[in-house]
Amino acid sequence: MIVRSLGIDLGTANTLVFIPHRGVVINEPSVVAISVDENRVLAIGSEAREMLGRTPDLIKTYKPLKDGVIADYRITEAMLRYFINKAIGGWRIFKPDVIISVPAGITSTERRAVLDAAKEAGSREAFVVKEPILAALGAGVPINSPAGNMLVNIGGGTTEVAVISLGGIVTWASVRVAGNKMDLAIADYIKKKYNLAIGERTAEEIKIKIGTALPIKNKDEIEIRGLDLGEGLPKNIILNSSEIAEALGPTLKEIIQAIKFVLSETPPELAADVMDRGILMAGGGALLRNVDELVTKATGVPAYVAEDAFFCVAKGTGVVLDNLDVYKKSLMTKK
Repeated sequence: MIVRSLGIDLGTANTLVFIPHRGVVINEPSVVAISVDENRVLAIGSEAREMLGRTPDLIKTYKPLKDGVIADYRITEAMLRYFINKAIGGWRIFKPDVIISVPAGITSTERRAVLDAAKEAGSREAFVVKEPILAALGAGVPINSPAGNMLVNIGGGTTEVAVISLGGIVTWASVRVAGNKMDLAIADYIKKKYNLAIGERTAEEIKIKIGTALPIKNKDEIEIRGLDLGEGLPKNIILNSSEIAEALGPTLKEIIQAIKFVLSETPPELAADVMDRGILMAGGGALLRNVDELVTKATGVPAYVAEDAFFCVAKGTGVVLDNLDVYKKSLMTKK
């Protein structure tokens, strides 16, 4: 099958590639392992993630995106080339058109870096579309209607909050607080409370298995192993879900503040629509247990998690690819 176009959800934590009529074909961590002495790429994606926290001095692991934007251009280009080639296959006749997700708050310089990296990585034409629009499309929201729809997309590096009407973003906020900051908050909490150091992969595992935005009656528990900072020896401890809710409190508060800000800036007619329709939550961070309840409790507006929340942005690129002529002028920025 000849692939002429594909969509890329270029995330701080994970990169997803969507091909029309095939769906999401790649879902791998945005991680690259480099040989220090030869300055050569050794591994990308899942293979590179396995090396996190376990490499000798001669190998460095990088996350080339920080807070949703390119932090290392060369490594991002190598990563994009790898994912494009893997999705399409090594042998190809045509260069594909590529649509890439970007944060709502991206600067013109940051946008240009994404477009240039995509072109260098092997695309024919490259376009960028803002994440809230893609997440809304992927969740099945009719963005071209005159009614207001509010979307909160919690990714790895950024949380995007936007009210969308008539195909465009009316009010928005982009905060560089999301899944990665949650992982750091968990690790810091354990370090302060138990004097135990854990790696980011362990922190993420804790978040996924017992994480919750609100304390719950029936507490889940998990046993973890870390390094006792006092004795310098490995040590096991048991954590419960209420402790994780406490650890995540300050991080989630920043996300709530962004949601409240956007609500306060929304025109009254659209705010009334949002009250009726509720707040749609997407992205991997929306899968945190009870996060929709926390938003409802804090804002007074019903919140609900989108179906396939993790894949909404990637699926949104598919909607744009299927209707490229319709969206080309109104939504996208082309090189």
